[in-house]
Amino acid sequence: MHRFHHRREAFAARAFGFPGGGFRGYRPRRGERVFDQGDLRFVILKLIAESPRHGYEIIKAIEEKVGGAYSPSPGVIYPTLTLLEELGYVTVESADGGKKLYRITEAGEAALEEKKAVIDAIFRRMDDIQACFEGPSPRIARAMQNLVASVRLRMRAGPLDPKQLDALTDAIDEAARKVEKV
Repeated sequence: MHRFHHRREAFAARAFGFPGGGFRGYRPRRGERVFDQGDLRFVILKLIAESPRHGYEIIKAIEEKVGGAYSPSPGVIYPTLTLLEELGYVTVESADGGKKLYRITEAGEAALEEKKAVIDAIFRRMDDIQACFEGPSPRIARAMQNLVASVRLRMRAGPLDPKQLDALTDAIDEAARKVEKV
């Protein structure tokens, strides 16, 4: 069900310098990272420099920058944001609903300028990964695969009575109508 996403993660790991023979046979090992140590801090800082962001927006921006090949967890993003705040690179403001909005400081801008070559190289690698995965959004592809897998599993579970068959086809038709309206 998640094979498509797994292949993207495998490519992302390989593209960022990790071992593995490509898509086939690659299994991420416990503890492997997509970014080198310290890279993620600068990726986050650059994204905040582009525009103030919430933690969740940063996660989504990174996922988009690598074409869905990697999506950092909140357990990685929020401690890094705390570190950036402690270093004086970002400030935190309260926003709607108690969310925190992160803004870059002058010290953060200076750090970006100081590490410009390194940061540019990181973002080029991210662009290269994204270019390899042009086409439908990885989230759309994952959702489509999940739907197909769910229908297959249900069909293998045994015959459907007429009421169940109507409910299943109505659900699929309703999803199609919603997609057409987007």
